[in-house]
Amino acid sequence: MYKISTGSSIMHCPALLESRSRLKAQMETSVVSAAPDYFTRTRVSRNVNMEKLQNNYLFPEISSRELEHMKKYPHAKVISLGIGDTTEPLPEIVALSMANYARCLSTPEGYKGYGLEQGNKELRKAIAETLYKDLQIKDTEVFISDGSQSEISRLQLLLGSKVTIAVQDPSFPAYIDSGVIMGQAGEFDHASGRYQKIEYMKCGPENNFFPDLHETPRTDIIFFCSPNNPTGQAASREQLEQLVEFAQENGSIIVYDSAYAAFVSDESPRSIYEIPGARKVAIEVSSFSKIAGFTGVRLGWTVVPDELLYSDGFPVLHDFNRIICTCFNGASNVAQAGGLACLSTEGLAAVHSAVDHYKENARILVDSFTSLGLRVYGGVNAPYVWVHFPGSKSWDVFSEILEKTHVTTVPGSGFGPGGEEFIRVTAFGRRDNILEASRRMKSLLS
Repeated sequence: MYKISTGSSIMHCPALLESRSRLKAQMETSVVSAAPDYFTRTRVSRNVNMEKLQNNYLFPEISSRELEHMKKYPHAKVISLGIGDTTEPLPEIVALSMANYARCLSTPEGYKGYGLEQGNKELRKAIAETLYKDLQIKDTEVFISDGSQSEISRLQLLLGSKVTIAVQDPSFPAYIDSGVIMGQAGEFDHASGRYQKIEYMKCGPENNFFPDLHETPRTDIIFFCSPNNPTGQAASREQLEQLVEFAQENGSIIVYDSAYAAFVSDESPRSIYEIPGARKVAIEVSSFSKIAGFTGVRLGWTVVPDELLYSDGFPVLHDFNRIICTCFNGASNVAQAGGLACLSTEGLAAVHSAVDHYKENARILVDSFTSLGLRVYGGVNAPYVWVHFPGSKSWDVFSEILEKTHVTTVPGSGFGPGGEEFIRVTAFGRRDNILEASRRMKSLLS
């Protein structure tokens, strides 16, 4: 056995230095083509479904390219309008509620450990009564989560590997990637840019961003996001009525992502449960992330109605409760204290003020791109602006804008083949950055 000192003697071991250098380079590039000879291999095979994933997950890839750009241009002011992280400070009432809760944990009287896996009863009741008023949602049907993205993966675990799934095209990549990992996707077809067993429902300008359900084959599960990420489009009441009817006729379950419901500015439904019959065919996932600035705090919720049943008549809610109790110890109690504050009268007013700030940012971006003669979608009911660059590859547009303006966007093809020729621009940002980014892009694109 050799004892390695943390002192300078390590500098006299070239083999070790070389090994560390190689390991560091491998970690930085995140490329592992085969186990290096200085690793001892196990006899465990890699999950074959992981091998089917294409490239890196979209948003870490964007961050990586942004970081490389900053290294290349260390003195440039890079403005990120890509990943969609919130920028406005938390409302004071919300931050104080979390701070006070955390401080109480330092006292014998105020300390609490594990909470209920399903979430704080008071918060579940507040969500049901405040956000689903008049929709007959019970607090026992509301499950508190640590955000909608992780909840999507738990839902995939609930649904299993044998279900068939449909997604909007373009769509939020977590629906597809989690389906691939679960074994629902089949092989990837490079020619079409699609997984063979996933039904891609085309949702573009040519069909008003809503699939032709007459031409859509039946699947067990339909992932549907409205207002949509990335296109920024909110489905109308009539469209959602069609979707619910389609699910009823086919015996399908809709997983409805309403993370951007607070941004709805017109008569579009904010919840799938506004549609008659939806309680029998839909699960709704939502989040405090974008409506309350909780992207780092992590808090969301899922609604699973009592009436939603499997083909054998067993309630889906019971199985989901089992998944939560098995795979999740509950959301942070500190975060849940903040969630309760968000739903107070003062908290809701502050949250809506931040949403209005981002909606005004979106209007500025829409006006900027429109003034250049570009086709622009979204930016009204969602914090995303979907810009069309006909005949162009979206990664090429992304790269040119980043290289020449130091502004990060997201290439549309990262959301599926239907996103080619588009880029997504987020309205999450400080007003001065939104104005400066608009000026730079107008200067380039004009």
